[in-house]
Amino acid sequence: MVKGSQLKQLKTALNQAGLTPQPQAGKKRKRAAPTERDKERKAARLKDIQQKLNPFDVKVTKVKHDVGGRKIIGTTGRPAQSKQTGIEQRKKTLLKEFEDRDRSGGIVDRRFGENDPTMTPEERMLERFTRERQRASKGTAFTLDDEDDLTHYGQSLSKMDDFDNVGLGLDDDEDEDQMDRRTVERSHFGGFGDEDEDEDDDSEPERKKSKAEVMAEVIAKSKEHKMIRQTQQEEDENLRHELDNELDSIRSLLFAPPPTESAAAPSFATGSNAFPVEAEKEYDQFVRELALDRRARPKDRTKTEEELARQEKEALEKAERSRLKRMRGEDSDSEDEQRGKRKQVRSRGGDDLEDDFYDEDPEPALGAGLGDRVAVEDSEDQEDEGEESEDEEGSEEGEEESEDGSVAAEFESAEEDSGEEDGEEGESEALVQSSRKRKAKGKSVAKELPFTFPCPETHDEFLEIVENVEEKDIPTVLKRIRTLYHPSLGDDNKFKLQGLNAVLIDHILYITTPPTPRFTLLSSLLPHLASLTKTYPIQSAGAFVEKLTLMHKNLKRGLSKGVADVDAKTWPGLPELSLLRVIGQLWPTSDLNHPVISPTRLLMGSYLGLCRVRSIQDVASGLFLCSLFLHFERLSKRLVPEAINFLVNSVLHLAPHQYQKASSVPGYFPLQDFQTPLTTPLALNSKKAKKLSPGKPDLNKCLSEDVLSEQVKVDLLALSLELLGRFADLYKGLEGFVELYTSIQDILSSVKGSGLPPNLAIPLETLQDTLGRLLKFALQARRPLRLQAHKPIPIPSYVPKFEHTSSNYLRNRDPDHKRNEAAKLRAQYKQERKGAIRELRKDARFLAAEQQKKQKLKDTEYNTRMKRVFGTLESERAEEKAEEREKAKDKRRAGRK
Repeated sequence: MVKGSQLKQLKTALNQAGLTPQPQAGKKRKRAAPTERDKERKAARLKDIQQKLNPFDVKVTKVKHDVGGRKIIGTTGRPAQSKQTGIEQRKKTLLKEFEDRDRSGGIVDRRFGENDPTMTPEERMLERFTRERQRASKGTAFTLDDEDDLTHYGQSLSKMDDFDNVGLGLDDDEDEDQMDRRTVERSHFGGFGDEDEDEDDDSEPERKKSKAEVMAEVIAKSKEHKMIRQTQQEEDENLRHELDNELDSIRSLLFAPPPTESAAAPSFATGSNAFPVEAEKEYDQFVRELALDRRARPKDRTKTEEELARQEKEALEKAERSRLKRMRGEDSDSEDEQRGKRKQVRSRGGDDLEDDFYDEDPEPALGAGLGDRVAVEDSEDQEDEGEESEDEEGSEEGEEESEDGSVAAEFESAEEDSGEEDGEEGESEALVQSSRKRKAKGKSVAKELPFTFPCPETHDEFLEIVENVEEKDIPTVLKRIRTLYHPSLGDDNKFKLQGLNAVLIDHILYITTPPTPRFTLLSSLLPHLASLTKTYPIQSAGAFVEKLTLMHKNLKRGLSKGVADVDAKTWPGLPELSLLRVIGQLWPTSDLNHPVISPTRLLMGSYLGLCRVRSIQDVASGLFLCSLFLHFERLSKRLVPEAINFLVNSVLHLAPHQYQKASSVPGYFPLQDFQTPLTTPLALNSKKAKKLSPGKPDLNKCLSEDVLSEQVKVDLLALSLELLGRFADLYKGLEGFVELYTSIQDILSSVKGSGLPPNLAIPLETLQDTLGRLLKFALQARRPLRLQAHKPIPIPSYVPKFEHTSSNYLRNRDPDHKRNEAAKLRAQYKQERKGAIRELRKDARFLAAEQQKKQKLKDTEYNTRMKRVFGTLESERAEEKAEEREKAKDKRRAGRK
């Protein structure tokens, strides 16, 4: 910067920047006007010069340790410029908010979809365009594109010319008596010229049409096209009505009998372009097919479950009323209706049912007798009614006779205990207590099955209902009972069906009791029990648990008499085993804790672990329990040691082996019944069993026969070996599989294969090979125990503790990373807080200055207004005083005269 005064420095800077005009020696040249870019450059240079000339506007912070080449941000600043910038920014933002603080309202953006973030810009534009078109269409009250003609004073506007009488300013009354100019020139005074002149006038070129005439011509053509289009539409509509009216005559021809060839031949022979006879016949055939084609009919709506149940109940009640009428010899309503409609009913074909045609008539779900029964001849109906009446009488006599029949000892109700509910001692209770006597199964007389039955509350009532019903019809009886007492048809039906669930459980125990168990009936009752269990799981679970509790009481009573006592009933019989099998079918067996399966599993384990083997029936019962355990644990694969122990003991009891003492048997299996007087006769006789072949054991036969049969022993031994193989395949993934089955393999290898039948020795060898292979794979899969593999733990290194001194470097460089980050965060918070306080103070000062300016402006306006008022008053008072002085002068003058 050049030294000197401010003026000298300014002139020097302007000269150096080239902003001062240079003197020209010579002729002046005309220069071009400066461009916008030149103006911007000039303004920037002037601003730079202005900043350089004001050294107080720049504030420099002195750096303590200046390092060459290092650029530090914030060493130089312009406080005045920053202050002015802040003031301008506050005027734009803070001042406007302060001025609008008491103001309510504003502009609301009512554009469609503007505040909806879910709509895309394309959807907004499309919706706005649609709204705009709708708004435009609402605004047009008259559209020329409508088909309806507009009228004016009873006349159609389409037949009126829009430019009639254009340019004539006459009234309506005067218009009637006036004539056009051409008529006056031709017929009156202007029409006496020569014809040649007229021809000359006609030969002159036509004048140019005006815009009104052109528009009149366009409108006329448009109206003409519109009239043609309307006329064509009316003609088409009339033709359509004529065709509709003539359709009746065509229909009469379609249904008319076909004409004979003799009569039809002359009509086809006439004319040179007659159609062939065969083509006409084929056409008539097609037309008849179209006329006779059946139209689609609306189907009934899908009914609710309650409506379907009510419909089935009404059908059963109606069928029962018809059956009772036929039994009494009266004509039922259904037969009368079928006789009346017999000739009208036509067999349905595939064309009637379209694609869903199925030419079969299956039996209804409620049993025979509810379907569409075809009416038979009257004589056959009478014979059937007679047979039914005889059957009814015979059944009544049978009921009377059945009351005095003999009762089997298995089905008599057990005597009550002497006050002890736990029943540790005493006789075992029967699972089914029934006062009805079981009849021997004989040849039943064919009888029509009723359609309505009462819902049984006890097992005796159910036996009374199905007493004269065949086994194959008992599921139908249950189906009809469940239909009649559907839960939606009554408030008490739910509780009745819950009672029916317990009745079915009792009946399953009843029909599986020896000596004639009916397993086929059990299979047919199982779906109904499963459905009721699924509908009412809590009540069904309570009924099953009640039976399991009774079975456990019977087990404790049997054990209290003596574990090895032959007369003690410890092992489950055929009804108990059937109930356990049904439980496994109805409930999920893989759950860890289940209100029904858990007690069942504990009871089965108690049977296998606590009961002692005394006969072949005990072995058969225990093997059935082992098969049930295999079914229960097929998914969860939980280890059942009781089942494995019993299978090993069964092999030792039945198969010939070389062990004489229990201590010589490998493994740690409990062998309480090994070589006892009761189990010694169970061993297989090698001589008698040589010619036998193993088969599937019959559970009923095994539990009912008292004589030891070699065939039963062979079947049970084969079953034991098979179960051992299946359990091995189930438990091959366990950690202790090697320790468990190594001893079993040694026991199987000690069995004398020469003393077994040939068909049993081969499965034994196969089982040994399978176990050896599984044990080999299990040993190969094992790995020795090792320490856990992980990364090496480094030696802990502790950070030295620094003492804080006056050094700023050490104060801000804490070796602890977390503490250092926390200190940085606190310093940042402190700095931001100071900045916020500083900005708030600046805002307060700015608002105070603005309020002071407004107050000064108000005071100035007030003082100006008051001065103006005072000036006005003073001028008026001066005028008034001047007037008073003039009056006083006039008075003085008048007194002098």
